[in-house]
Parts: sequence; structure tokens; C-alpha cells
Amino acid sequence: MWGGRRYVSLDHSLKMEFGEKLYKLSLSGGMSCPNRDGRISYGGCCFCSGKGSGDFAAPGDVPVSDQIEAAKKLVGAKYRGSRYIAYFQSFTNTYASVEYLRDLYMPVVRRSDIAVLDIATRPDCIEDEKIGLLKELSLLCPVWVELGLQTSNENTAARMNRGYKNDIYRSAVSRLREAGIRVITHMIAGLPGDSRDDILRTAEFAAKCGTDGIKIQLLHVLRGTALADMYQNGEFQVLDEESYISIVCDIIALLPENIVIHRLTGDGDKKLLIAPLWSLDKRHVLNGINRGLKERNIVQGCRA
Repeated sequence: MWGGRRYVSLDHSLKMEFGEKLYKLSLSGGMSCPNRDGRISYGGCCFCSGKGSGDFAAPGDVPVSDQIEAAKKLVGAKYRGSRYIAYFQSFTNTYASVEYLRDLYMPVVRRSDIAVLDIATRPDCIEDEKIGLLKELSLLCPVWVELGLQTSNENTAARMNRGYKNDIYRSAVSRLREAGIRVITHMIAGLPGDSRDDILRTAEFAAKCGTDGIKIQLLHVLRGTALADMYQNGEFQVLDEESYISIVCDIIALLPENIVIHRLTGDGDKKLLIAPLWSLDKRHVLNGINRGLKERNIVQGCRA
């Protein structure tokens, strides 16, 4: 057991490494995405609401120092610690020149209140010169890079307009880890075209590529997305709660013990969420996962 849980949670991992829980501050680096500005595509991934993954981050035109202070105030009522994770969440946060990225991130890693720099990006925006910068930053502060794999099924990836092949992800993970940068992989359960086995193979693929952490996300159908059009046209059905809980338990069973599980589900924008509505009760979902692990006697890595 890890901190009383049947899997290696982010909370347990942080307490072991830093001696305390660290809260994430959702920030924006003011960057776009090559899948939306025309370099790859104009449509973005089919599930993207147009905010990237940063629905909870501050606007990108606000100075980062101001974003940090505002975000600290938001978590102040529930967190009495003095250090935080600076999480650059919106869109693709290595999609700029090295000079821009240096000016953006160097002041952040030099702050005494920032314990970790956490950067969400795409694996096709991790050029070697940017890895060199990330390695330089990591000498001052631990650096994590979050990569959106979503699925290892190439046909599903093409259908959702991901814009890169699995080999690009594999290469990015390898080069980041060689530079001493931790990698966290995002995967989505329930994408149109993905079977249950496809979802499990995605988790196995990420593990074999060497990811240090994983975020499991339930597919949310949000208004204004291409995915919403597909759903309303009857092209696919969303997972029911029982199926999702069972899949997550199976993922935990096959993930090696050295992988930190950063998330078991996710938060959809309540104003935009079309389906599945059962996901709005996140606490109920998490309790169901923990109950499923106990009933099936699953601990992380028991089937790895």
C-alpha cells in the first residue's frame, strides 16, 4: 500500500519527495497549438474546447508573476504550505522560440515558492534545443513535462486529429528522460474507435516507452467541439460509469510500481459538458474506483 492506497498516487509521491503536499497553480504561457494555427491543422484535436487543456488557467496576456499570485490566493483557503507546482497548462507550452521560453520559465524556477515547474505540451514540439533549455532549468528546480498521447491506436489518433505518430511520442519520452526530465503521459479512456483492449494497450505503451507518470482522463464531450458533433450524430457512445471504473482498475493493475498515477479521472467544464453527466460527481467516481480495487484485490503492478 502507498499512503493507504492501492496505487502510487501523486499525493503520496509528493509527500515522499518534498515532505508535504504541493498544490498546482494553473498558468498560461500565452502560446498557441500547431494543431490549431495551421502548422499541422486548423481544427485541433476533436475533443478540444478551444482552450487547450487549460480550462482553469489564467489568460495568457497576464504576466506570469501576477498569475502565480492570483492562483495562490485561489488555493489559500485550503492550502497552508509555502511551495507550489507551477503548472503551465493551456495549449502547447513549448510552442515558441527558445528565447521566449527562457524568458518565460527562468524567473519561475528561480522563485523560492515554486518547487516544481510542470509544462504541458505536445511530443512533436520537443526539439533538442528546447530539451537543452529544460535541462538547464532543471538544475534550478525539478522540471516535469506532460505529453498528450491520449491513445496508442494510430487509427483512433488520426480520427481525433492528433497530428503525430506514436514514434514521435516514443522519441520525445526517450530524449526527455535522457536529459533528466520527468515525463507525465495523458491518456483518454472512451475515444471513438478505441476498444477496452485499445485503452489498456495505451497504458502499456506509455509504460514501455518509459513514462514516469500517467494521467487517466475520462472522455468528456464538450459543446462546440468536433467530438460533440460526432456524438450528437450518433457516431459513438460514451462510457458508462461501471465500465470506466472497471477499465481504470485494470489500468492500475498493469502499470508498474515505478509509475506515479497523477489522475484517475478529470473535471469537465460544467457549462460545456454534454456527456457523460455522471462524471460530474467526481467524488462518487473516485470512491467507486477505490471500492473496485479493493473488491478485485488489485494493487498497482499486480499484472504488470
